[in-house]
Amino acid sequence: MKPLQASSGDLTADRRADFAEMLLASGEPAQAAELLLGALELAPRWAAGWFRLGEMQEAAGLLDQAGQAWAMALKLDPADRLGAALKLQLIGKAPAAPAPPSAFVETLFDHYADSFEESLVGKLGYRLPDFLGQAIRKARPGRFRLAIDLGCGTGLMGERLRPFVDRLEGYDISAAMLKKAKAKGIYDLLAKADLQHFCHTGDRADLVVAADVFIYLGALERMVGAVADILAPNGLFAFSLETLAGGDDFALRPSRRYAHSEAYARRVLSANGLAVLSLERVVIRHDRHDPVEGLAIMAGFPAASAGVSNPALS
Repeated sequence: MKPLQASSGDLTADRRADFAEMLLASGEPAQAAELLLGALELAPRWAAGWFRLGEMQEAAGLLDQAGQAWAMALKLDPADRLGAALKLQLIGKAPAAPAPPSAFVETLFDHYADSFEESLVGKLGYRLPDFLGQAIRKARPGRFRLAIDLGCGTGLMGERLRPFVDRLEGYDISAAMLKKAKAKGIYDLLAKADLQHFCHTGDRADLVVAADVFIYLGALERMVGAVADILAPNGLFAFSLETLAGGDDFALRPSRRYAHSEAYARRVLSANGLAVLSLERVVIRHDRHDPVEGLAIMAGFPAASAGVSNPALS
């Protein structure tokens, strides 16, 4: 709640909300929720307040009330910048959706941009760009004429790609993240784009990378189809997934990120004429000190697989 509309516009309501936060921090979520509900009586159109109320009620085990609070937040903010619909899905109060609200992803990263690298690399042990960069070089030694960095963020992946790429383009939904990437001076083109509706009208790319991006997409059919459309015949598609065990194709996790099964990834690639050229299991990051297991996948059109090392397809 704090980064987005932290103030209700009513001083008394804000004070009650601050006290509610103190109660929550001291381990009293039910009392915190009760106090915040009182604040919302003074500011009933405060969408961020209703969202935070839902989180407090969820912490107190009051899931029915939490669902009502998140439904109110969604009603007041239909674009759903806070991701209330995802919260409703996670507690079984809304049907599963194939993708998160675009406004939620954009808002999340706009507000995360300033601390993104410090948090992800410094605190969560994020090393995926290094791993993918090495995997790309192993799969296809030499230079790439055109590389497209999907969900480029602040340019962590781009920094690894730049040394062996002639032209590097980056696309991201967050203007704040793109500003950080631009300051690094490593991209030939940066553009704002919602990857749920991504299309590219320029030259075909011989490298497309999506590092830790599909966790914010859910269903992959359209995105993989778009990649297949822009990938050169001998091109390489490098991407990562959070691993989903079990028989489902993909699932929303409590982190409000999506995990995908290996079988689903293979099926979607195959449906778009692409094949897995190499697959390796990696630890993408740590979340509350626990490793987040994932897959690093190199894919391409089948005719291109002959010259690609294939260390871990099983």
